Amino acid sequence: MKLLSTIALLCILLSCQPEGRVYIEYQALSPQIEWLQKDSRVFEVPIEDNSKPFKMSMSFRYATGYQFQVAKVIVSELSPSGVEAVYNYQFKVIEDNGQYIGQPGLDIWDSEHVVEASKKFDEVGVYTYKVEHAMPVDPLNYAMEVGIILDEIKP
Repeated sequence: MKLLSTIALLCILLSCQPEGRVYIEYQALSPQIEWLQKDSRVFEVPIEDNSKPFKMSMSFRYATGYQFQVAKVIVSELSPSGVEAVYNYQFKVIEDNGQYIGQPGLDIWDSEHVVEASKKFDEVGVYTYKVEHAMPVDPLNYAMEVGIILDEIKP
């Protein structure tokens, strides 16, 4: 019976994934609803096929009260062979009129931001991403979670 329940749960979870989704991981920040600059988050993204492009997005979960119109992050990418690249991304999370951007859930907002519409990987293997905030304050209040999403681009 336990095995049947586990299989049913796995089927439900897999059916919720969009077609072509290769990787998705979210990591919580501080229980105090803040993000310290020294608290980077590390993601290990396995790439099994580098012959096609991917859409790379980042997610940002924040609470009502977030004080900036954008969230700025620094992302360090380390390839399987040790080649490092650093990217600066900026996500708009509040419209000019003050409206929060994203899917609401009471006072929590989930936003997804495409950072590379057609990402090509040079190698097969595990890419390591280190994500840290690059905002002018520390800690960054009302920040709750950050994530990386990788979708296969269908021809």
